[in-house]
Amino acid sequence: MLRVLGGIVVGVVVWFVVISVLDYGLKSGWHDYAVVEKALTFTLPMMAARLSESAVSSLISGYLAALVERRWAPLIAGIVLLGIFAPEHYMLLHKFPLWYHLTFLISLPLLSFIGGRLRGGATHAAAA
Repeated sequence: MLRVLGGIVVGVVVWFVVISVLDYGLKSGWHDYAVVEKALTFTLPMMAARLSESAVSSLISGYLAALVERRWAPLIAGIVLLGIFAPEHYMLLHKFPLWYHLTFLISLPLLSFIGGRLRGGATHAAAA
């Protein structure tokens, strides 16, 4: 149980670290993005870039969560992220198209799970 909890914590923390680094790079390298970020008035390419950042973050966090505990931690970490962001996206429904919210929210647990599966190797149940 402690391994699962540790993996979840690793997954969630890593997601926030990776997304912060990627977003810093995006703001530094794309002036127009940095200008509209606070107002959340993104163009379609900007929304695609943000979704890509989240996808990469979810895959990496799922992979690293699986280094701690492979079976449940990546998926649960993604579900925790979904729980964190669902209320925020509900409040921002008017700011973005519905497809953007759905893509982001569904990708959190899905890509975390896939990232965990990318780790490979035997599960704890199979190894026991």
